[in-house]
Amino acid sequence: MELSQDLASENKSKHFPLTPFRIIRGVICLAILLSTAFICLIYFAPVASVLLRFFSTHYSRKVVAFLFGLWLGLWPFLFEKINETKVIFSGQHVPPRERVLLMANHRTEVDWMYLWDLALRKGCLGHIKYLLKKSLMKLPVFGWGFHVLEFIPLERKLEVDEPVIRQMVSTFTNPQDPLWLTLFPEGTDFTEQKCKSSQEFATKNGLPVLKNVLLPKTKGFYACLEILRSSLDAVYDVTIAYKNIQCPTLLDNVFGVDPSEVHIHIRRIPIEEIPASEREASAWLMDTFQLKDQLLSNFIVNGHFPNEGMDEELSTAKCLVNVTLVIAVTGIFTFFTFYSFIWFKIYVGLSCVYLTFAAYFNYRPQPTLGCNNEMPWCRKSS
Repeated sequence: MELSQDLASENKSKHFPLTPFRIIRGVICLAILLSTAFICLIYFAPVASVLLRFFSTHYSRKVVAFLFGLWLGLWPFLFEKINETKVIFSGQHVPPRERVLLMANHRTEVDWMYLWDLALRKGCLGHIKYLLKKSLMKLPVFGWGFHVLEFIPLERKLEVDEPVIRQMVSTFTNPQDPLWLTLFPEGTDFTEQKCKSSQEFATKNGLPVLKNVLLPKTKGFYACLEILRSSLDAVYDVTIAYKNIQCPTLLDNVFGVDPSEVHIHIRRIPIEEIPASEREASAWLMDTFQLKDQLLSNFIVNGHFPNEGMDEELSTAKCLVNVTLVIAVTGIFTFFTFYSFIWFKIYVGLSCVYLTFAAYFNYRPQPTLGCNNEMPWCRKSS
């Protein structure tokens, strides 16, 4: 992509103007998202991700996926029903509830959130996990949620990150646990300056010169693939693009001013088609990003990906039921917190202390009172 094109896209007006109505609506939506997240975390996380985990990691993950999948469902509702953003899927059909390694390009700070729209349609919303910046784990409330959902924190230093990746990914090998492990091999979001640096590095080292994506980092991808290979069904190669090349921010989503369309192209690669050796797998990943780069070049010209329309729209009725349930539960427990016994306040305080500690130090209890479902002899009885 040329620099002039990028600058032109940045100067375009937002799809919707930022009106007082959108500001008020956005503030209300953000308040609902924060309050529901806070209540769900402080009341349910200690039980689902701590107490139950002492007995079984497998059943702890099932309960966490169900409870916090309900909350995650608020985001696709915001994107598609309130903001009226069109999420357009294309490419290959993917079956529901597979165990997959999902890799995507990283165009903007909110790419990863749109993958929730796909995961919701495939019944895996509560099972999606990300490799993300460690600093995000320290965010109030949201950082607690990232920890409970077992996102993998990275410092973007290979010597520090690789042991963390291998340690955490090794706990995801139980084939009975649904899994969408998501990574962005570029390692950072795309900018013109980063693209120039990536192209200069590629030229010096005899690697492909890419225009719309950065050179992928292969070590993290291979570490995940090597550990999970025997328990995965496939790898999903996902390419994300935005109408008019206009990249949204988090606040654009909150206030509903952008994007008007999100295009998500999916290519499903059966796990047996991916090379086993690190050198060949790294070459395969580089080839995949060359295909992704060409796909994005075609998108810029045509305004869409090939084979669009592979998934139906979300059900408004189901979304409303989910939103109503989450808000109702939040209201009930908020009432208990402020107007019931002092023990509720003590429980809330202790939960906040634990979640802050656990998220900061990436601490999770290990099964000690029951059967660890990561062990083969435990899987048979589950």
